[in-house]
Order: sequence, then structure tokens, then C-alpha cells
Amino acid sequence: MRPGNKVFSGLGTTIFSTMSALAVEHGAINLGQGFPDDEGPLELRERAAEAIMAGPNQYPPSMGMAELRQAVANHDNQFYRLGVDWQTETLVTSGATEALADAFLALLNPGDEAILLEPFYDSYLPMVEATGAQAVTVALEAPHWDLDLDVLAAAFSDQTKLIVVNTPMNPTGKVFTKMELQGIAELALKHDAYVVLDEVYEHLVYAGAAHETMMAIPGMRDRCIRIASAGKTFSLTGWKIGYVTAAPDLLALVNKAHQFVTFTTPPAFQLAVAWGLEQGLKEGGTYFQNLATDLEQKRDLLSKGLVAVGFDAVRSDGTYFVTTDISGLGYNGTDMDFCQEITAKAGVSAIPVSPFYKPRPGGIGIPSNMVRFCFSKQPEVLEESVFRLKRYFG
Repeated sequence: MRPGNKVFSGLGTTIFSTMSALAVEHGAINLGQGFPDDEGPLELRERAAEAIMAGPNQYPPSMGMAELRQAVANHDNQFYRLGVDWQTETLVTSGATEALADAFLALLNPGDEAILLEPFYDSYLPMVEATGAQAVTVALEAPHWDLDLDVLAAAFSDQTKLIVVNTPMNPTGKVFTKMELQGIAELALKHDAYVVLDEVYEHLVYAGAAHETMMAIPGMRDRCIRIASAGKTFSLTGWKIGYVTAAPDLLALVNKAHQFVTFTTPPAFQLAVAWGLEQGLKEGGTYFQNLATDLEQKRDLLSKGLVAVGFDAVRSDGTYFVTTDISGLGYNGTDMDFCQEITAKAGVSAIPVSPFYKPRPGGIGIPSNMVRFCFSKQPEVLEESVFRLKRYFG
């Protein structure tokens, strides 16, 4: 048989599938895969159920239901003062991962370069490479995930077409500061590069940090593709509702890719999310803040517990995740070995951070001592996880 696409045929099983299967095999608590262990807001689920029964249930407009696109524009205008026109600058996708793929397909050609900040969400690399473009990586400095703007500047070239900026950042929990975003923006402007903004965790930001969008920085409005997610905002990850905000010409390109990837997205979920966004805006963002407060308490519960076990927990300013340095536990193996061991022997599953880097010979520059835990679980689940880890490590 002739080989398939060289990018996808060369991929193995994702680290999420590998560790989740191992967790099931050993009956371990799964703190690896990033999703909440509840079913999301009752009101939104009821709205979706009502919409399914009432209709429409046939193809909605490819760019999305007018109600949701208007709600997205209203949201972006209230929170970021972007002056978004819902008819020409918003698009609904089947999840943020589809939106990312659409953006890469719309912008990249063979020979182009795309800058990825490591560690990165795992879909970035294969989707960039599948377009024929080259991924140029810049690693944040572990364990505290600092960005060296001089190193980033050296990564830009005449072939740089875009840079992906994920804030709040999966898997690190880092929220980029306004100064960091300004530095990235200056480089993008200097090199005439686009910026793909992965901001799916925009409302999951904790005390002491604040989410800023680079799209609001002067000069960046027309070169940014901003991607957000109802799955993260409303803890409904299975609904797969993403949305894109971009200037008209840029959005039109993204939409051309979208129409040949999924074409459209289930209308009932769109209508429910539209209602949820508008309710959140009416309450001055209270719903979003309440969700963040709840998750912040869970972050603190797990982080303090992990420190008591002997982990060095890095402060998480956003997302569902806390990264930890395992060096203090005296472990001599890799982060992958460690996660497999605690899954099988301690009964708690986590995710190694090294798979979130571009592979290179000998693994040079890839930390092997960092592990990610997910805290978007019920408090009793987090407490039991800490108990099991304490018992295992003595």
C-alpha cells in the first residue's frame, strides 16, 4: 500500500489517550486529561434540550447562527473594546481545535514558518506541518515558564508567516503579561506576521493575574485571529463550540477553510451558548468570575497537597492545570516514566510535559522533570488524589 500523509502517518497515540487508557487499566484517578468531572450549567443544558426539540435541526448558516455571532461580538466588545462587527468579523466553529486548523490552513503555504512557544497544545505542530510549513519553536524557560524576548526575536525570519500565542497557556498555566504581549506584538509588526491567539481559557484566570488580548494592542487589530471556546468558558467541553474573531478580510480566509472542514456546527448548542454569553454579560461577568473562583479554590487545594507530598508546584495563573517539578522527589527517570509509575502504583494519573515539545535528537532542550496535573475536578477527588500520592511517596 502507498503511504498516507507523512505528518499523520508518523504520529503515535496521543499522550492523553495513552495515559487515560492506563488510568482505566489500573483504576487510577485521572488528573491527566483536561475536562471537568461535572456536566456543566443546568440552565444551558436545558436551553440546548429545548432547542433540539423546537428546532432548527437542519444545516444552520456555515458561519454560525446569528444569535451566537452577535453574542460573541457583544462579549468581545464588552470585555476588550474591540468594536467587533458580528456580520463580518465573527465565525462559529466545531470547537477551538477546528478553528486553529482553519487558521493554519487559511494562512500557511509550503516554505512558510510558524513560531510555536513550547510547551504547546498538541494539535499545533502536526496541523502546521500538514500545511507544508515549518514549525519554528521557542521554549519558555522551565520551571517558571519565562519568555525570553531576545530568543524569540532571533526565531523570526523573512519566512515567518505567523506566531501562535496561547494565553492563558495549556499546559503551563501561564498568563502572559501585557509587557510580554507588547513585545510579541512589536516583533509581529516588524516582520509583518499574523498572530493566532488561542484564548480558550480567557475567563479561567485567578487572583493576581489578568487576561489581556493582543488584539487590543494598537496596530494588531487587523493581523490577529482570536479563538475562544464555550467548552472552557461554560465547562461543556463535549459540545465543541468555538468561535473566531478577526478583521473582515482575515476572517473571510479562515471561513474559506472552515467551509471545507466542518462547514457548520450543531444549531441547538449554538443557541444555548448564545444565551449563556448574553446572561454572563448582563450580570457583569459574574458567572465567569464565579467559575474562576471555584477553580482557583481547587487549584489551591491540589497545589498545596502536591507540595506536601514533595512536588515543587509552579504557580498556575489560569487554565485547568498546574505543572510540577518532580526533581525534589528524588526520581531519576523521565517525566513519562514517572507518570506511568504513579498511575500504576499510586493510583493517580498525570501527564508528562515533554510530549508538548517538538521532537529533536537526544531531546535536547526538552525538560524531563515536569508533570502536569488537572484540577478541574470535585474537591473530594483532589483530596483522594493527594492522599494516594502521600501514601505512595511516604
